[in-house]
Amino acid sequence: MATTNTTTQPRDSWGSKLGFVMAAAGSAVGLGNIWKFPYTAGESGGGAFVAIYLLFVIVIGFSVMLTEFAVGRKTGLSAVGAFKSTDRRWSFVGVIGVVSGLLIMGFYPVVGGWAIAYIYKIATGLLSTPEAIGDSFGGFISNPIQPLFWMGLYLMFNILVVIKGISGGIEKAGKILMPLLFAILILVAVKGLSLPGATAGLEFLFKPDFSKVDSTVVLAALGQAFFSLSLGMGCMITYGSYLKKKENLVQTTAMVTAMDTAVAILAGVAMFPAMFAFSMEPAAGPGLIFVVVPQLFAEMGGIVGLLLALLFFIGLSVAALTSSVSLLEVVVSYLIDEKGLKRSTAVFSASALMAFLCVFASLSLGGLGPTLFETGAFDIFDLLTDKIFLAVGGMLVCIFAGWRLSRSELEKEITNDGEIKFPLFGLWYNLVKYVIPFAIAIVAIAGVKAGFDSGKGEIMVMGLAIIGLGALVSKKL
Repeated sequence: MATTNTTTQPRDSWGSKLGFVMAAAGSAVGLGNIWKFPYTAGESGGGAFVAIYLLFVIVIGFSVMLTEFAVGRKTGLSAVGAFKSTDRRWSFVGVIGVVSGLLIMGFYPVVGGWAIAYIYKIATGLLSTPEAIGDSFGGFISNPIQPLFWMGLYLMFNILVVIKGISGGIEKAGKILMPLLFAILILVAVKGLSLPGATAGLEFLFKPDFSKVDSTVVLAALGQAFFSLSLGMGCMITYGSYLKKKENLVQTTAMVTAMDTAVAILAGVAMFPAMFAFSMEPAAGPGLIFVVVPQLFAEMGGIVGLLLALLFFIGLSVAALTSSVSLLEVVVSYLIDEKGLKRSTAVFSASALMAFLCVFASLSLGGLGPTLFETGAFDIFDLLTDKIFLAVGGMLVCIFAGWRLSRSELEKEITNDGEIKFPLFGLWYNLVKYVIPFAIAIVAIAGVKAGFDSGKGEIMVMGLAIIGLGALVSKKL
């Protein structure tokens, strides 16, 4: 049985259903929704990709999230303890979640710091020279000192939220930050839609052309649906562990999934109409957010362009923060549950390690710091989590729920001992047990193959070896 410290420290819980939904949606909503969704949609044919993505969110995303909430609430323990309390041999699945949270927080605060820095840069005249925006971004991220200051500031915001606990910190922050994010995206979208030629952007996003669909588009949609919901990294198990037994898990999961999807679609509506209006092409990765979007607002000109740019980067910072506090909480909750640390000690210990990793990640973008297989820390952390750990973690959560837990146990947990009706339980259970692990395995294999194709095969092998090693030593944890 898992070692817990509940006798000395009563387990925190969410103060309200709304607070939990806002916090869990905040965990799911992150940088991936604001830049990765529009970019991937743009690269994968627009409307057809969006239609397939929505299908996968409803079928797979909802099912995996419900599974993670159920496992977390059933055990009342964080990522590692949730598995260990059932079967010690499965502890490594929780460890994958904790390690994923740690590695993602080894580079995510770097990008979160960029978002905060751009609020300052825009306020101090970045948009006045649109032709210099691209060079400005490249010079900024490769600077050895500047990004570290902003990363430290961003990490400090995370500490201030998480140190206050679940109801006093994460829940209160979610209630303020999520409505703020929606309001900002709606404002930016309304302005974009008012531009001449904006309807072409909406057509691109919502008028499916299935002739453009191939296996690459389907895989991109499946990957985006899975990763945009923060699945496979222990966040939803950890958040679920703080849920009261009376909460309706099915309804709550549906609300969180809907909010996350709404933000992704809103981000697309906020960007594509304006881009089509100004004849711009979405660029890959961070370039879309930190180069193309500022140029877009500079094109709008005047005080409106400046205010919308400021609002956009405030929104981006908010989206990043609501995600990263959940990742910090995964590691903090592990240290509290498994190591018996006080919350404040756990927060500072986890944050110090994350800051250490972030220094290497940030320096690697300027060609500084150690490399492994000719790859810097930022790319190593990103590759290991995005291509391997999250997919394998999510797949194993489903296998654990479908094959290790009994069907009756899961049905009791999800229906609150029969008090809540869930007529689709049989369909959900069969999806989780048979279909979804197979679907996620395809994403994982495709991710590993993409890693090999891009010359990062050694890092892919290293990631798989770490998981294999974790499985072997899990009994000793």
